[in-house]
Amino acid sequence: MQILAILNRDGGTLSSLDIEIFSTRLTELLREEGHEIEVRAVAGRDIVSAIDEAAVAPDVEVVIAGGGDGTISLAAGKLAGTEKALAVLPAGTMNLFARSLGMPLDLDLAIKAFAKGQVKQVDLASMNGRYLVHQFSIGMHPQLIDLRKKLSFRGRIGKILASSRAALTTLKHPHNILVKVETNKTRFEAVTQSLSVTNNLYGEGHLPFTDQPDGGTLGVYVTRAARRSDLFFFFANMAIGRWRRNDKVEIHEATEVKITLPYLDPRFKCAIDGELEPLSEEIVVKLHPKVLRVLVPDTKQE
Repeated sequence: MQILAILNRDGGTLSSLDIEIFSTRLTELLREEGHEIEVRAVAGRDIVSAIDEAAVAPDVEVVIAGGGDGTISLAAGKLAGTEKALAVLPAGTMNLFARSLGMPLDLDLAIKAFAKGQVKQVDLASMNGRYLVHQFSIGMHPQLIDLRKKLSFRGRIGKILASSRAALTTLKHPHNILVKVETNKTRFEAVTQSLSVTNNLYGEGHLPFTDQPDGGTLGVYVTRAARRSDLFFFFANMAIGRWRRNDKVEIHEATEVKITLPYLDPRFKCAIDGELEPLSEEIVVKLHPKVLRVLVPDTKQE
């Protein structure tokens, strides 16, 4: 295969690696398996233009994207609907999309999986026209991210610890948001502390990621908490991947979701694949079945 790797030297765990040594290792492992590869390690400020170039590069069959959640989400959106396949290097903090694709989380093992991988078509979702690989959320999740950004930390472990501190503050002072939700199957109104629309339903018994990236549905998760203690139970259940038996969350399935926020506080934001974005009064989330080609481990090789 003809492969182009775009590495965000400022993103995820790559920011703490010697990027030149890693690039050499990536090149050697893939060339040993007969692939042609070019590696471009760029600064975070240049990642958009680098992925734009990769998406239209002639003869390139696979684009490896390495960095945090924002890098992967950006690359997926650019490659959606094209013949190029995306290979997700698990170099973020939680690597939820990589997990949903069955990728090894060790970087060397992930590269070896690319070398013998197979192409699979998976779903994407979009929020007001912007593609996303994992989820759109309002309420506690963007509130947590906003608080975490104000804390100083370094590396993956530092980010996890900062997230824990921000989560405790969020639990003590959650936002209550009136939402009006209309899907292709139902409509309802609720006051909630958290609403997420996910690209396919979360799996059970693990971190919040899907086990079926080609499942053909959106998941709508609405937190129902009357007391602060209910939020602690919600978080505890979320941490162990208990969704269907979690009575603090209401779950719907749909292929299109319209969300209206009648009383939008201008301070509130949304999160798209872990990145903070402005929040509008009307949001439309759509499913795009099997619009993205991805490189995944070949199960026949296992």
